[in-house]
Amino acid sequence: MRINQQTTDAMTLRELGERLSRVRLNLDLSQAELAKEAGVSKRTLERIEAGQSTQTVNLIRVLRALHLSAQLDALVPEPTASPLQRLKLKGQVRERASRSTREQRVEPAPWTWGDDS
Repeated sequence: MRINQQTTDAMTLRELGERLSRVRLNLDLSQAELAKEAGVSKRTLERIEAGQSTQTVNLIRVLRALHLSAQLDALVPEPTASPLQRLKLKGQVRERASRSTREQRVEPAPWTWGDDS
């Protein structure tokens, strides 16, 4: 299955868990061996492979134990500023987002039940 923008969170977790399980099996590792190598409990590894939610640090530990942590760089590539942004920033690092004056948010009117007369 390909993971894309329309894939639900549950389906994404399930697919990642299945992929990690296949990598583990291809390396001929048991869940207990991989859990020990990763520094997580066997139950945590079982939850990850079953597609259940886990702490990010546990996923990173499992990826590192499977020698897949370098792939994280492709997950969230290093952002680069556009040439126009680089000119505006003059070597500084951007630290916050801002809206242009044309895109100012208009506050909605207060909500009512609609039966007020």
